[in-house]
Amino acid sequence: MKFNRIIAVAAIAFSGILINSCSRQVTRVSTDETIDVSGNWNNSDARMAADELTGKILGANWIDTHMNEHQGKRPVVIVGFVQNKSHEHIDAETFLTDIESSFIQSQKVRLVQGGKKREELRAEKADQQTNATVSSMKKFGMENGADYILQGSINSIVDAHKRQKVVYYQVNLELTNIQTNEVVWIGEKKIAKYVKN
Repeated sequence: MKFNRIIAVAAIAFSGILINSCSRQVTRVSTDETIDVSGNWNNSDARMAADELTGKILGANWIDTHMNEHQGKRPVVIVGFVQNKSHEHIDAETFLTDIESSFIQSQKVRLVQGGKKREELRAEKADQQTNATVSSMKKFGMENGADYILQGSINSIVDAHKRQKVVYYQVNLELTNIQTNEVVWIGEKKIAKYVKN
């Protein structure tokens, strides 16, 4: 009887240890902290790329050139498509939102909506033509036309051998004058990661 009791206590203790070792622990961290768990593209990479490229684009001469040629008017920019050509799934939207936010905060350029957001705005205007009062209805043909479009790509190269790999990312952005098709700015951000298992 005493032996059975010892085995029961040991079994309960062992199952408690097993449950604790299998439980998940979540710790809140600062969003500015760089934590690489997998070695894949993450929020820190997106933030670093957006910060560096935004600094470069807003500090380049194209803005002064535009303002000199257009009586001091700030350039209007639309953020276009950034193509993911890397080996992994990368959602470029958070990266692009950081860039758009920096554009607005800098007050050096004006930003207009593009893509699906622009389509949604136009659908709302269309709906207002029949469902809103005449005094509050927003008219078609009153949008600010963009002077420049920002486009780019995210590329990667993986060099792996046994339990080691180096992942190299390169974000390329180009700013093009929509009227003339002239590329007025090109920038890149490179990120390399060494991963050892």
